Amino acid sequence: MTKPRNRKISQKEIARILGVSPATISNAFNQPHQLSANLREHILSECKRLGYHGPNAAASMLRKGKTGNICVVLSDSLSYSFSDPVANLFLEGVADILAKNSLNLLLIPGNDADSPQTNMEGFADGFIFYGAPRDPEIFNRIAALDKPIITVDFDHEPYGSVNVDNYEGAYQLTRSIIGQDTDIAVLGLRLIETDRVCRITPEELLSESESISRRRLQGYIQAARDLDREIPVDRIWTIPFNFPQYAEMAVKEVLAYHPRPKLLLCMSDLIALTAVRVALRAGLKIPEDIRIAGFDGITEAETYHPSVTTVYQHCLEKGHIAAQRLIDGNLQDKSTLETRVILRETT
Repeated sequence: MTKPRNRKISQKEIARILGVSPATISNAFNQPHQLSANLREHILSECKRLGYHGPNAAASMLRKGKTGNICVVLSDSLSYSFSDPVANLFLEGVADILAKNSLNLLLIPGNDADSPQTNMEGFADGFIFYGAPRDPEIFNRIAALDKPIITVDFDHEPYGSVNVDNYEGAYQLTRSIIGQDTDIAVLGLRLIETDRVCRITPEELLSESESISRRRLQGYIQAARDLDREIPVDRIWTIPFNFPQYAEMAVKEVLAYHPRPKLLLCMSDLIALTAVRVALRAGLKIPEDIRIAGFDGITEAETYHPSVTTVYQHCLEKGHIAAQRLIDGNLQDKSTLETRVILRETT
């Protein structure tokens, strides 16, 4: 018998033709362990010949009220997030847990509520917000769906969260490497909302934001004060995106500053690695002329020469914890992961 033309053959029709129940057809596609290998192979072969490609996924989702999808809402665009090694490790951690639970991963950008991708939230059973979306309307819209939510790298009541102790990491790093230096500069990341590389103002320094960058900055400043040092506001730069081209602009400004800072605290390893390259091209010796430290603990910071002093954060584990808690329904707790200072050649 050839397959019917001009319309899709149904599961019920396939079952009737093969002389089995519709449930057996479904098991052949979705629960192979329920059938013998020979029976399943026969069913799949006949289905292929007759043009039947499996149960309708949309209909199955409607029946079960579940999609089998978990959505990670990124803080920015997809392209920006894919270029960030820290985000990549986090997403790998999430994907590990989802795969073990036979769940799928959806990604939505968080920088534009009108983006076509943001209309996909209806296809998810739960959400992990990785960083606060740049467009807050995205959070509000998804929260209105009343589905499980976990936030990562920020808090938003009443939802549970997974964070890194950014303040303590920055504080311990500064205490560990400050030595006798009084000429200290900071290369921050998104300390203020701007697309420019610039120094922040005294008024902007007083912001009470609890963002990752602000917590790291507070750690730097407090550690310096506890050691009777100051980090002047005119030596704090903000970089809008964690890209080398933006970091290089900031580093060149820092190196042209008089007197040139002896210690440069960078809020990411990518910024620190860029600072090392620019300093070396300028003929400076590291750490003799300038000492440089990063934050995150990415692989390149360890393998580059000179290797970069950094604060290691558990990016992969952060993804594991966020995904597992969402799956388990543990939606109220607030987890804070410890960091670790790693001293290397740049300091």
